[in-house]
Amino acid sequence: MDPRVEKILKLPTRQKVAILALILIMEGGLLFNFLYRPQMVALKDLQTKVDDMERQIRENRAIANNLPRYKAEYEQLKQDLDTALTELPNQKEIPSLLTSISSAGKNAGLDFLLFRPRSEVPKEFYAEVPVDIAVAGTYNNVADFFVAVGNLPRIVNINNVNVSDIKNANGRITLKVTCLATTFRFLEKSEIKNDKKK
Repeated sequence: MDPRVEKILKLPTRQKVAILALILIMEGGLLFNFLYRPQMVALKDLQTKVDDMERQIRENRAIANNLPRYKAEYEQLKQDLDTALTELPNQKEIPSLLTSISSAGKNAGLDFLLFRPRSEVPKEFYAEVPVDIAVAGTYNNVADFFVAVGNLPRIVNINNVNVSDIKNANGRITLKVTCLATTFRFLEKSEIKNDKKK
C-alpha cells in the first residue's frame, strides 16, 4: 500500500474524521461551484424570460380584450379625418372659397378696398393660401364679417388685424380694417413630390 495512505490510516480517529470532513467539504464546494451554481444562474435566467413572456401575454390579452374599443376609436378617427378633409379644400375649390369670403364681406355691408391673394406657402401635406384684405365699414359690419368667415365650412384664419381711419360721418363711426385671411388646401401627391425635389 502507498505509504501516505498507511500514514493516514495510522492517525487517530478524530483526525481521520476531520480529513474525511475536509474532503467532503471540498467535494461539496466543487459540486456547488461547477454544477449547482451554473444551474441556478440558468434557472434564474429562464425564470426572468418566463416572467417577461407572461407579462407580454397579459399585455397582448389586454389589447385583444380591448380590440373592439380600439376599432371603434379607429373608426372615429377616420370620421374625424374625413371631416377635417372637408374643411381643407383642394386646388379646384379655392376660387369658390375666396368668392365666399368676398360675399361674406359684402353681405356684412363692408366696402372692399383690397382683396389680393398672395402666393401659396407649401407645408408638408398642405399649403397656406394667404389673402390680403382691406375693408371699410362700421365696427358691427366688421364683426359680422369675421363671424361669417368663422362660420364658413372651410378653415379660414384671420390675423394681423389693423384698424385705422376711424371717422364719424353723420353720426355713424366708420373704420378701415386691414387683415390677412389665410385658408388652407391639401397638396396633391404630385405637388408634394415636386416640393421635396426642390
